[in-house]
Amino acid sequence: MIETVPTFPRIEATVAADATGTVAINGVMQSLSGEDEQSVRAEILTLVTATANDMGRPVRLNTRDPLGEQQLAVYPDGHVEALSDLDASAALVTTTLSADQQASVPKPGPNVAQPSENVAQRSEDLASRLTLNDFLQSRPAALVGPATMGWQGTVRTLTGGLVSFAPGEPELTHRNAIDRVQQSLRGPRTVVVINPKGGAHKTTATLLLAATFGTYRGGYTLAWDNNETRGTLGWRAQPARHSNTAVDLLRDLERFNDLRSARVGDLDNYVRAQGSTQFDVLASDEDAAASSTIDGQAFNELHTTLSRFYRVIVIDTGNNMRASNWEAALDAADQLVIVSTIREDTAASAAWLVDGLYEKGHEQKVRNAVTVLASPSKVADPQLNRRLHGHFASLTRTVLDVPHDPALVDGGTLSYDALAPATREAWLQVTAAVADGL
Repeated sequence: MIETVPTFPRIEATVAADATGTVAINGVMQSLSGEDEQSVRAEILTLVTATANDMGRPVRLNTRDPLGEQQLAVYPDGHVEALSDLDASAALVTTTLSADQQASVPKPGPNVAQPSENVAQRSEDLASRLTLNDFLQSRPAALVGPATMGWQGTVRTLTGGLVSFAPGEPELTHRNAIDRVQQSLRGPRTVVVINPKGGAHKTTATLLLAATFGTYRGGYTLAWDNNETRGTLGWRAQPARHSNTAVDLLRDLERFNDLRSARVGDLDNYVRAQGSTQFDVLASDEDAAASSTIDGQAFNELHTTLSRFYRVIVIDTGNNMRASNWEAALDAADQLVIVSTIREDTAASAAWLVDGLYEKGHEQKVRNAVTVLASPSKVADPQLNRRLHGHFASLTRTVLDVPHDPALVDGGTLSYDALAPATREAWLQVTAAVADGL
């Protein structure tokens, strides 16, 4: 039936990340809006179904949205089928076979599961038998659940699951990133965010990395402002009932070093819980009249203790590469994140930083680093972006872009829920890349 769906009338629909959309039927365009992308898709399907009713037959719908392009067949009764090769092959279809068809299906023999050539070769070489581990490794991959995103997810929701597609490539990429963020670690891990220039997006990156780790790992994540004096991480975090900082925790650290009585709950008087994003913030000193500083020794003492209570620690650093606490954080890092806005001055600072790390013998940490390029405006300079990708791709493990987001412009308290879906997805991909290095 797929081959018989005519190309007339030509129907094209778009869905934008801001929950707006358009439908063009033979060039006549109509604008739409809704509460979210899914409601816009539902409105589009309603209009296209009405067109199919008028035509008395199925019609083609060409769609474009943040998850990509797709072609669908929409029938007068509201039934929807995928027309693109990718989605047609991925559709989850339940088929009832006739008696003749069932008879023609090959029956499994007595030895369905044969050991792979590698396993057989290993058995022969080592003269050993197959083990439980061999059996468990021969299991097929877990089944992929039905789509929940994009047009595939919308159709499934509107039909109550009667029409169910497998997830498209963007959703599979999304799910893969979550799996990577949720992978088990080999003990507590420390991520250090660096760029010696102010305004390079370090604090924002620290908060969003911690929020993504906390959201998908379920807690035990800390964002730590490791400025020797005052940083802004505490100001941009959700407030707590107290105003204690790393200086206060350092003063009372001995109570947490007694393993018989130390409790994670007692840390609540020093860190600031971040609600549904399930991470905590340890602020730097916020007293303008104070003379206390966090040096390298103090950092190491705090890091040793905090590593007993948190699985992932994301550290925001200051602008002084020569400060002892900056160098101590670098030494403790399991993963570096080099962050820069797409600006000449900020990028030059990041490049200078990398040169310095190489000269100090940190080549391996740089090669494993993740570089994050943040757009300072809605449209970043494409030529500069290409230059930065070329430069840092030759030095670090991967280079990823994150978009400009109006919710981050004012520099106030960060609200993860207020971010655009595209922003959250970009930072999920960044966090997955970081997790790969842990």
